[in-house]
Amino acid sequence: MKLSDFDFDLPDRLIATRPAVPRTSARLLVADGPVLYDKRVSDLPDWLRAGDRLVLNDTRVIPARLNGQRHRDSAQGPVQARIEVTLLEPRADGTWAALIKPLKKLKIGEGVVFSDDLRATLEAVEDGQGHLRFNCAGDDFDRALNAAGAMPLPPYIAAKRPADAQDMTDYQTVFARNKGAVAAPTASLHFDEALLAQLAQIGVAFTHVTLHVGAGTFLPVKVDDISEHKMHSEWGQVSAQAASEIAATKAAGGRIIPVGTTALRLIETAGRSGAIQPWEGDTDIFITPGFEFNVADALMTNFHLPKSTLMMLVAALMGQDAIKTLYTHAIESNYRFFSYGDASLLLPKAQKTA
Repeated sequence: MKLSDFDFDLPDRLIATRPAVPRTSARLLVADGPVLYDKRVSDLPDWLRAGDRLVLNDTRVIPARLNGQRHRDSAQGPVQARIEVTLLEPRADGTWAALIKPLKKLKIGEGVVFSDDLRATLEAVEDGQGHLRFNCAGDDFDRALNAAGAMPLPPYIAAKRPADAQDMTDYQTVFARNKGAVAAPTASLHFDEALLAQLAQIGVAFTHVTLHVGAGTFLPVKVDDISEHKMHSEWGQVSAQAASEIAATKAAGGRIIPVGTTALRLIETAGRSGAIQPWEGDTDIFITPGFEFNVADALMTNFHLPKSTLMMLVAALMGQDAIKTLYTHAIESNYRFFSYGDASLLLPKAQKTA
């Protein structure tokens, strides 16, 4: 398959820069087999049933975007440079891998001041990333980062506006608890406590898994033959309890419905043997048409970027023709796209006849 098979023209006006308020008022395009229905996220109880299990990614986004100042003495006197940092992940040696702009203006051993409580020193550069050691750790680091950092909005939103205080709430799921992501599992942003309670009341069950979404989720595919693409890796965990819950639901004939591509990729990683198993590690699973799904029966997800690995994933689940039809309908119907946009519920096997 070629990269062009997953391309489409998206009007810029359909890229959402703020989420729907309230969260559950976002539109929901239901693909019930080949039939499309225009609904709202608040209509989910009409499409889910007792015995279904939603798989939720409980990763917590950290305020990974930092602005600081580098100070240096020169022959002309003290000079400063503005340094932008996006934290990527903690490393085993206690440093943080980070994207630094402009990296060339920071030398090994130099420091950057982000606030009175948060400073870092550049210890190494590898593969275009800097390794930063901060002046504090643990709870002290979390407090300082929360005070100085901003939410790492995706590039297509950050290009339109800077992150602000509202994003600290908007770009976090209501069930986020395990910190470590630098991008949100965005389909999950549509849920609030009231909707979760309503779903539980009709007999829908929930399983929490963790996949720390990395900045690599936004990396473009640069090869025309998609089989040559090297997928980025992200750390995830499916606990023994989570695996047991999912296995029991499948054994009872219930549907496993991950909320978001991150949850789907993780449970399919844990199910490569043919059945779900407890799993922990870095996954670089690349799901393209022809993939055999062992765990997921359906998917709730937002609308994705053209020529992205996520377009390939939804095409693998629904079929390329079905996804082309769905995206054409979404664009013609003015659905809002990407992280803060509307959602789709993809049911490969039709559930309703009308």
